[in-house]
Amino acid sequence: MSNKAKFSVILLTASAAFFTHVKLQEGYTARPIIPVPGDRPTQGHGATFKPNGVPVKLSDPAISRETADKWLRNDVSKREVAFKNSLKGVKLSQAEYDIYLDFSYQYGTLAFANSSMLRNLKAGKYKAACDSLLKYKYVAGRDCSIRSNGCYGVWTRQVERHKKCVGAQ
Repeated sequence: MSNKAKFSVILLTASAAFFTHVKLQEGYTARPIIPVPGDRPTQGHGATFKPNGVPVKLSDPAISRETADKWLRNDVSKREVAFKNSLKGVKLSQAEYDIYLDFSYQYGTLAFANSSMLRNLKAGKYKAACDSLLKYKYVAGRDCSIRSNGCYGVWTRQVERHKKCVGAQ
């Protein structure tokens, strides 16, 4: 499958590359942490909720890498339903699908559903949708494009997504 060939979103699903990328970007933490000051606790590969829907708390016990992988797959499969529903009628390449799903994993499906990215995708403005990724640079009210704000990794992840997205056009 070509990286640039576009398909109905109904036919796409998170690729193995997507899971590898999320694991690399989110890392693995056995014990719950607060990755960015002011953010909510995460565990495993960035999970903010356990598979049963209970929020991760700092007092939760450690989990294994295998459990973290299961949590990630469970979380993505749940989010993917709402993600796909928001993209009805849109055609994407596998690369684009993975990029926007990664955004949705990090920022939430509601953020994606209300984004200019989605509006641009539905209008067929794929480059504008890519450019909209760069609007998301804030966490807990801080501009993460400013290195000293302690969340620069959030910004570099967006820049990387943008670069991949533009490259997929």
